Amino acid sequence: MTRQALPFLENLNTPILHCLYSAVASLSQTRQAHAYIMKTGLLADTHLSTRLISRYANHHSFVEADLVLRSISDPSISSFSTLIYALNKSNLFTQSLNVFSRMLSHGVLLDTHVLPNVVKACGKLSALKFGREIHCIVCKYGFDSDSVVQASLVHLYLKSDRLRDARNVFERLPEGDVVTYGALLSAYARKGCVNEVKEIFSGMQNYGLEPNVVSWNGMITGFNQSGNYVEAVVMFQEMHSKGFQPDHITISSVLSAVGDIERFNIGIQVLCYVIKLGLLHCKFVISALIDMFGKCACAGDLMKALEETNEELMDVGARNALLTALSRNGLLDVAMEVFERFRVRGRELNVVSWTSMIAGCSQNGKDIEALELFREMQSAGVKPNSVTIPCLLPACGNIAALVHGKAAHGFALRTGIIADVHVGSALVDMYAKCGRIHLSRLCFDRIPNKNSVCWNAIMGGYAMHGKANEAIDIFHLMQQKGHKPDFISFSCVLSACSQGGLTEQGWRFFNSMYEDYGIEAKMEHYSCMVNLLGRSGKLEEAYTMIKQMPFEPHACVWGALLSSCRLHNNIRLGKIAARNLFELEPNNPGNYILLSNIYASKAMWDEVDTVRDVMRSRGMKKNPGCSWIEIKNQVHMLLAGDKSNPQMTEIIEKLHKLSLEMKKAGYLPNTNLVLQDVDEQDKEQILCGHSEKLAVALGLLNTPPGSPLQIIKNLRICGDCHAVIKFISGFEGREIYVRDTNRFHHFKDGVCSCGDFW
Repeated sequence: MTRQALPFLENLNTPILHCLYSAVASLSQTRQAHAYIMKTGLLADTHLSTRLISRYANHHSFVEADLVLRSISDPSISSFSTLIYALNKSNLFTQSLNVFSRMLSHGVLLDTHVLPNVVKACGKLSALKFGREIHCIVCKYGFDSDSVVQASLVHLYLKSDRLRDARNVFERLPEGDVVTYGALLSAYARKGCVNEVKEIFSGMQNYGLEPNVVSWNGMITGFNQSGNYVEAVVMFQEMHSKGFQPDHITISSVLSAVGDIERFNIGIQVLCYVIKLGLLHCKFVISALIDMFGKCACAGDLMKALEETNEELMDVGARNALLTALSRNGLLDVAMEVFERFRVRGRELNVVSWTSMIAGCSQNGKDIEALELFREMQSAGVKPNSVTIPCLLPACGNIAALVHGKAAHGFALRTGIIADVHVGSALVDMYAKCGRIHLSRLCFDRIPNKNSVCWNAIMGGYAMHGKANEAIDIFHLMQQKGHKPDFISFSCVLSACSQGGLTEQGWRFFNSMYEDYGIEAKMEHYSCMVNLLGRSGKLEEAYTMIKQMPFEPHACVWGALLSSCRLHNNIRLGKIAARNLFELEPNNPGNYILLSNIYASKAMWDEVDTVRDVMRSRGMKKNPGCSWIEIKNQVHMLLAGDKSNPQMTEIIEKLHKLSLEMKKAGYLPNTNLVLQDVDEQDKEQILCGHSEKLAVALGLLNTPPGSPLQIIKNLRICGDCHAVIKFISGFEGREIYVRDTNRFHHFKDGVCSCGDFW
C-alpha cells in the first residue's frame, strides 16, 4: 500500500503543478497543469482538482472550470463551493445556482460555507421561490443555528421585500452583527416603519452593538426615501449627539430631508457643520446644498452660492441641482444664462440638465423657448427620455403647437417610450389642450397600465371641451376598472358639471366625495361648486356656500363668484366678491377690471372711473387680450389693438370684408360688450381689434382653404367674437378651435360646441 502511494506523492512535487499554487500563473500554465493531471491520472485527487478549478475561475475560464468539475467522478463539497464562490464573485448568479443544483443531485453533503453563497445568488436574482427551498434545506439539516447562514437568509428576504420573513429569521439569529442589524434598519426605514426602526435600533444597543456610519446612513437615507423627512433629521441629530462623525453620504441625505421640510435654519446649522468637517469640497455635498437652498425657496442664498461656488468642484449632478433650484425659485432667466454658460465652457451636461431646463420653461410660461430647447437638445446629440417628453408636451399644449406635439408623439413611438404611463398621460393632456379630444381619447385607450393621472387627464380634457356626460362616463368607468377616484378626479368631474350646467349632478358628486370616499373637500372643489352655481344663475346659493365653508376662502373662490356676477351683472354680490379679492390680491388688475365691467354694463360710468382711478394710483394696467395661432410650424402672437404684425393691413381688410358679409346675413356687432363710454362707431372699431378675430383673419390668409385653425386666447372670449367666429366657420367652411381661459370652443358649420353656454 505504501509502495503504491509513493509514485503519487512524487507527482505532487512535479514543477509543472507549482503553478496551481501561484497567484501569477498564466492561463497557458494552468492548461499545461491540467493536461499533466489528466495524463497522470491525478484528477481523482480532490485537492488538486479543486486547485485547478480555482485557477481556471481566477482567469474567468468558467467553461473549463466546469469541465474539470464534471470530469471528477466523485466531487467533494470543496470542488463545488470553489466554483460557486467564483461564479458569484463574477456576478454569474444563474450559473452559480445551476452548479448548486448539480451538487444536490450528486448527494454531496452541504456545509456552512456554500449555503451563504447560494442564498446570496438567490437574492441577487430575486429568486425568492428557490431561496425558500434553500431555507427549508437549512432548517432540515440543522444549519439554522449558524449565524452566517441565517444572516444570509435575512438579506435574501430583505432584497425580496419580505420584511416580515426577514424579521422572523433575524429573531432566531444566535448572534447578531452590525451588518445585519444595519440592513434590517435600512429596509424598515425605506418602508417608513418608524416604530419598528426604533425597536430594532434599541435592541441593537441593548445587545451591546454600536452602530457604524453605514447603519446611521441606512436609517437616514431610508427615512428620506420613504418621505419621513423629520425622522431623517431627528436621526441625524441623534447620530451627532452620540459622537458619530457623518460622511458625505450622511450630509447629502440630511440636507435633502431639510429641504423637503423647508427648515432653512436647520440647513444653515448643517452647512456650518459641513465647513467644520471640511466636506465643502465634496461634489455630492455641494449638490445637496444647492438642492436644499432651492427647496427652501432661498433665492438670495442660492444666488450667493452660485457666485461663491467654484465651477470646477461641480459635477453634472450639482449643475442639474443648481438649474432645477433656480427654475423652481422663479429665476428661470438666471437658470437659462447659467445653462448657456455651462454649454459655452464645455461643462458636462446630460439628459437631466436639458430636461430640467425644458420643464422650467414649460412651467414658467416660456413655451416657445421650451420647444427651441428640445430642438437644440437633439442637435447636441442628447437623447430625450421618458421624463423629457412629459416635460415638453405641456409646452405644446399651452400654445396649441399641435405640429410640435405630434412630432414628440412620433419620437415616443420610435423610441419605444410610448408605453410609459407618464408619456401617455402627457399626450392625453396635450391633444386635449390642442383641441383634438378624439386623439386624446385614442391615446388614453392605448395606455397599457393606467393610473389615476391618466384617468384624471382624460376627464379634465372632456371637461375642458364641455363634454360633461363623457367626463362623467369616464368617472364611472374608472371605478368599474378598480381605480379609486382622488381629489383631482372630483375636481375634474365637478368642472365638467360646471361647463355643462349640471347643477344637480354637481351637488351629488360634491356630497359623495366625503360620504362615499372619505375625501375632505379642498379649496378647488369649493371653487368648482361656486362656479357651477354662479354660472347657472344661483348666485345667492353660491354666496351662501362660501359663507359656510369650513376654512377661509381663497382668491380662487371669490374669483369664481366675481366672474359669475360679471356674467349676470349682479352688482351687490360683485362688490362683496371684489372687496374680498382686493384684500387677498391687491395687485391683481383682473379683479378691478371685472368690477369695472359690472359697473359699465349698468352704465355706471362714475363708478367705472373710480375703479380705474384706483388702478392708476397703484400703477396697475389691464392685461391686454392676447391670442396665439400656429401657422406652418411657427407660433404667432397677436395683441388686441396691436398694429405691429407685418400683415396687419391685409388682416383688417379681411375682417372688413367679412363684416360686410355678416351684415348682409343680418348680423350686427354687439356693441353692448364694449364697456367704454364711446360712440357706436368707435365701439365697432374696438370689437374689430380683439386679438382672437385678428388671429382668425391671419389664419385665413395663410392657410389652405378648408384647413382647420387653432387659436388660444389668454382671456375669456367675448360674446361678439364668439358670434363672429361662428359665422366665419360656416361662411369660410373652416373648423376653428378656440381655447380661452374657461374652456374649448369648437366652431364648425356656424355652430359652437359650447351651445352658447360658456
